Amino acid sequence: MDEGMMEEAAMVVDEGGAHRRTGSSPHEILRGSRDAVEEIVAKMLSIKTQGHPKSLLRELVTQMFLHFITLRQVNRSILLEEDHAKAETEHAKAPVDFATLQLHNLTYERNHYVKAIKACKDFRSKYPNIEMVSEDGFIRDAPGDIKTTTFSSDSAHDLMMKRLHFELFQRKELCKLHKKLESQKKRLLDTTASRKKFMSSLPSHLKSLKKASLPVQNQLGVLHTKKLKQHHLAELLPPPLYVIYSEFLAQKEAFGENIDLEIEGSVKDAQSFAHQQANKDPGVSTNVESIRLEDDAPDEEDDGQSRRKRPKGVPSKENLDQEGLYQVHPLRTIIHIYDDEVSDPKSAKLVNLKFEYLLKLNVVCVGIEGSHDGAENSMLCNLFPDDTGLELPHQSAKLSVGDALSFDKRITSRPYKWAQHWAGIDFLPEVSPLLTPHGTPSGETAKSDGVISGLSLYRQQTRIQTVVQRIRSLKKAQLALV
Repeated sequence: MDEGMMEEAAMVVDEGGAHRRTGSSPHEILRGSRDAVEEIVAKMLSIKTQGHPKSLLRELVTQMFLHFITLRQVNRSILLEEDHAKAETEHAKAPVDFATLQLHNLTYERNHYVKAIKACKDFRSKYPNIEMVSEDGFIRDAPGDIKTTTFSSDSAHDLMMKRLHFELFQRKELCKLHKKLESQKKRLLDTTASRKKFMSSLPSHLKSLKKASLPVQNQLGVLHTKKLKQHHLAELLPPPLYVIYSEFLAQKEAFGENIDLEIEGSVKDAQSFAHQQANKDPGVSTNVESIRLEDDAPDEEDDGQSRRKRPKGVPSKENLDQEGLYQVHPLRTIIHIYDDEVSDPKSAKLVNLKFEYLLKLNVVCVGIEGSHDGAENSMLCNLFPDDTGLELPHQSAKLSVGDALSFDKRITSRPYKWAQHWAGIDFLPEVSPLLTPHGTPSGETAKSDGVISGLSLYRQQTRIQTVVQRIRSLKKAQLALV
């Protein structure tokens, strides 16, 4: 195809033979060529159907081929234009993708910061009342290197950053202090554990020390172990016997009286009795649980002497109806009275007084330990006039006994009136001392003499020293007669 044909291909032949330049867009040229081809085909069909000469068809075929060439050129130009548009689009797509990626990154970073800010705002500390250090506190207490450091050009933000750094500095110091205190606490716990271990083994050491010190105590006459045990036993005594024990102990310590005190009886029975009394009366407080009696070492507290054989139970005469009127408290107080006129009082024991307490009758009975006949007890009957011990000392005991107004003579211990005074059991006499033996009032002189003699008798009976001296003198007289 020569250049003329190529030039003609750039022209579009319309139905009237007029040509139109290709200055239009390729799509318009394509649309016009298609319409022209459709018209030529329609003419060719018309010539064939009407039977016109075939020479007319040659020119129409030539025009159709020219339009096909134009269609092909226009199609190529459209494809080239499309490739150029794709290249330009691809070239412009890179900045758009880069901008989109930056937008996604900024959005993700923004969401991350928003989430972190929300988490910080919603954070609930374990110690909500602890706030950040105030501005005044920061200015007053912050070190110079934090104050002089610049973190931001904004003054408010810079001050906040400085306060935060100072807060961090303070908390680091507190962490160091906490670590130091934890180590100190660990050392203290180790020391406490070692001391607890030592304290747990201390009773065995004290027990062995007590055993080792007994010969020294016996040699020096300082029986601290025995005295301590007797004091613990005294807490289980009934109040009357406790009063007697405390009065004799005070007399011995204050005036150096040559006497010894001892408590005998069943400790377990006394403890059970104290529990029963506490359960009956909630107001009564006992120290039974606090008593620490070392019954596993009975031979340690006997001053190097052989332990006196104690009766396993109350003799048959004393065991008269234990659940009845003559029920005796499990513990009893023994008073050893020595001669005060010899150089070695321990070798001159005169008499042993045994004090017992009758629970039902609320009286204290006293007798001479080891005596089963009336010879020894007759000495106690002669201490004070009209006090033989056969008559119950107060009216309430007589009412409890009923018809048997006198005390049982088979019991060796007797309820003497002076023993009741010692035990703190005071009572009124049945007959007023201001009355004469006939029951009629006397004169003023008789009244005064009666009161004075009654008070004198009472004072003599309540003095421990008076009674002890009388017992000594009577026992010495008996020994002299023998």
